[in-house]
Amino acid sequence: MSASGLTKWAYPLAESLLAEPLPRRWKHSLGVAERAKTIALILGEDAELLEAAAVLHDIGYSPDLAKTGFHPMDGARYLRDNTEADVRVIRLVAHHSCAWMEAEARGLREELESEFPRERPHLADALCYCDMNTTPDGTPTNPVDRVNEIAGRYGSDSLIGTFIRRAEPEILASTARVLERVAAAKRQPM
Repeated sequence: MSASGLTKWAYPLAESLLAEPLPRRWKHSLGVAERAKTIALILGEDAELLEAAAVLHDIGYSPDLAKTGFHPMDGARYLRDNTEADVRVIRLVAHHSCAWMEAEARGLREELESEFPRERPHLADALCYCDMNTTPDGTPTNPVDRVNEIAGRYGSDSLIGTFIRRAEPEILASTARVLERVAAAKRQPM
């Protein structure tokens, strides 16, 4: 699939998996894709790739795809096994927003990393930035409020609550790296 066709393919696929069974998750995914558009200037030829990964990142929550209960892996496996998705999109979905830490907590880290090598750090940072700066309803937020919302929704002692607190320093660092690249890009003469 060509890079120019990624978003034309990704949006309807994500919508078909999320819009009806999980409308709030669909709104979140659309918001994450909108955040991806706002940082396109630092992504160059990878801008569409990131936008496609952004709209697809949570498809593993779809009741039709949920097999392990670990949505990054379920979504990536679906893309790998049932579509002609770009391998980089699959890797980004598999590893979005510090997924390796949650995989570790679930005893799935080795499985995740053996099936899906990590994508380039600047793209992983970019997807984390987009996800962690978007509310469950798809509106902009900041990563501190987003982490607090996730911990509050799942409970601080839950697997997700513990994971997100453990991941918080890396989430904040990813966001800072993206914002630094955006600021540097804006300082460059046209």
